[in-house]
Amino acid sequence: MPVIPVPGRDHTWAALTPATAYVFGVESGDDTRVVQHYWGPRLPGAALGEVADAVPAWIATGFLDPADAAELLPVDGGRRWGVPSLQAVYPGGVRSVELAFDRAVQHGPDELELVLRDQVYGLCVGLRVRVHDDTDVIERWTEVANDSGEPVHLQRLDSGAWAVPEQAGFGYAGVAGGWARETQLHRGELPPGETTFTSRTGTTSHKANPWIMIGDASETGGEVWSVALAWSGSWRLTAQRRPEGDLAVTAGFGHEGLTWPLAPGGSLRTPSVLGLHTTGGYGAASRAWHAYARGHVLPTPAEERPVLYNSWEATGFDVSEDGQLALARRAAELGVELFVVDDGWFGTRTDDTRGLGDWWPNPDRFPQGLGKLFDGVRELGMQAGLWVEPEMVNPDSDLYREHPGWTLHYPGRRRDTMRHQLVLNFARDDVRAWALGWLDGLVAEYGLAYLKWDMNRSFSQAGWAEGGDLLWIEHTRGVYAVMDELRARHPGLRIESCSGGGGRADFGILRRTDQVWTSDNTDARHRQTIQEGFSYLYPASAMSCWVTDSPNPITGREVPLRYRFHVAMAGTLGIGGDLARWSEAELAEARELVAAYKAVRPVVQHGELHRLTGSPGTSASAVQYTLGERVVVFAYNPYTLDERPPRRLRLAGLDPEALYEDEAGVRRHGAALMHHGLVVPSWSLSGTDYRSEMLVLRRVEGRS
Repeated sequence: MPVIPVPGRDHTWAALTPATAYVFGVESGDDTRVVQHYWGPRLPGAALGEVADAVPAWIATGFLDPADAAELLPVDGGRRWGVPSLQAVYPGGVRSVELAFDRAVQHGPDELELVLRDQVYGLCVGLRVRVHDDTDVIERWTEVANDSGEPVHLQRLDSGAWAVPEQAGFGYAGVAGGWARETQLHRGELPPGETTFTSRTGTTSHKANPWIMIGDASETGGEVWSVALAWSGSWRLTAQRRPEGDLAVTAGFGHEGLTWPLAPGGSLRTPSVLGLHTTGGYGAASRAWHAYARGHVLPTPAEERPVLYNSWEATGFDVSEDGQLALARRAAELGVELFVVDDGWFGTRTDDTRGLGDWWPNPDRFPQGLGKLFDGVRELGMQAGLWVEPEMVNPDSDLYREHPGWTLHYPGRRRDTMRHQLVLNFARDDVRAWALGWLDGLVAEYGLAYLKWDMNRSFSQAGWAEGGDLLWIEHTRGVYAVMDELRARHPGLRIESCSGGGGRADFGILRRTDQVWTSDNTDARHRQTIQEGFSYLYPASAMSCWVTDSPNPITGREVPLRYRFHVAMAGTLGIGGDLARWSEAELAEARELVAAYKAVRPVVQHGELHRLTGSPGTSASAVQYTLGERVVVFAYNPYTLDERPPRRLRLAGLDPEALYEDEAGVRRHGAALMHHGLVVPSWSLSGTDYRSEMLVLRRVEGRS
């Protein structure tokens, strides 16, 4: 889809997607502004100019300029009192940014750049807009360059701002939480003022995720405008609701208090901020984001993610060749396809106080390296994977003793540890070269198919003598660069993003990783709420879900194996329990459930998601996946009497005129399944908590 000039309008353009239009233009005068005129359903070409008509003014006042809420990049300068997306300090402490329109540059039919310049201080700003022909997601980013002979200091540089139409109302959806309770869904009304979601940790964080959806909508109906930031470091997203009626969202990297120097001739590009308008409620918005992720983000979207086993909860740091091979044999018998050795295999790493940074096999535990172990894993028919934490170091390590300056630190300040760890500075060339060297060596020597890349510590005392606050940007870019090069050297390598659970999950990291460890909390009931929030933006193929032991190692809750599997089967299935302690009955049931998952895996990982009913983990609930002729439904009811389930479950997204057949051979029309529903047998039982079921249907007649 193109970005085109609007006929009959000077300096006005329309970014057209399959179902939407985004109209913006330059308003010149004593204060040039690039403003958004329209963002919503696709309009006829002749109507595009009509939405660029002047907006009726409110009552005149000296305390508000209404135009700044509609700007694509509101600056700190002139008559603006709203949330700025760009703040700069020029020589002499001048803070007022005054940009004039310079030119428009077409970068192919689907991308436009508007170039603005500060004629006095030499700051050049490029606003980029890009669309695709297979998605309604619009990509925007900002590039700034210092064309003057003196340094400029940037205090905020967002990727861009989006104005949400007044008819959207003020309802919103977002996620927040913490360690072991990531991506908890929050829906409500945005209050007047500024609502900010942010991370100051150096990663996406457990506390929030960089997206918001806005609209007075339900799961199945209503218009939704959503904004997401593709960035894995510290970030900030602010939704500004003015009492007068305006609503705008600005998002970008960094957080308050940082200053980024821009030397003469220097430049800085932001990550992409993404906008999406949909008309089918929050469910349609999620499905559109999932399709965008598959089409334009994930590096291997068409692949089926393997069923993995991870050794951590079985062994902890007590890792040995014989012990891991014994677990591998049991995992292979269950149908596992990928065996991942977790922490404890390297250096002097017998607990979490030492050895991190010394990335060679523990000489006492693996005197001949990891070759025999991974050869044995492959002989069992599984791929080999390994846990690594490249960005961290223990002070009690050979690496730290040799290179203490590689960590984040300020001269004369403490170096506070967390989990006995310090953070290595991936903004440094030498640190990146070191990391790439040993990672490349491990993957090549042991034929690894998979790395679990962990990051278990937030930034603190984040000093960098050479780059100052640019550390907060360049560290993340350094991680990206190492991952990108590692994958280029090893095209068959797959990477999982982990950060103490779901602390690094976003569209930035998902460009170079295949899935995300969603949470350290594997309690099936808690995982339902975590997975619900995750599903609002990210597809099931990117969501790592484990079956672990009961009682759960974090919560102590006892949940039947079947329920644990059914919750984990709603994403990319993994197993993390101590298989040596599972009974023969449990192992037999697990084999059946792994086989059942493999039979429906393409539908779950690549199908369209519908969140059907209920409050996951609290009441009876269900999720549905549809791919072509196949339909898979997971139905859950955690409590017997506290929450009575509906007697019928209504499906969604089916062909109303087609017939669908279940595994018992019973056929029903799509219209009946959607409007009348079907009976979930396990919901009708009584006397037990944690009842779950997987229902599989196939379209057998009707329209294609």
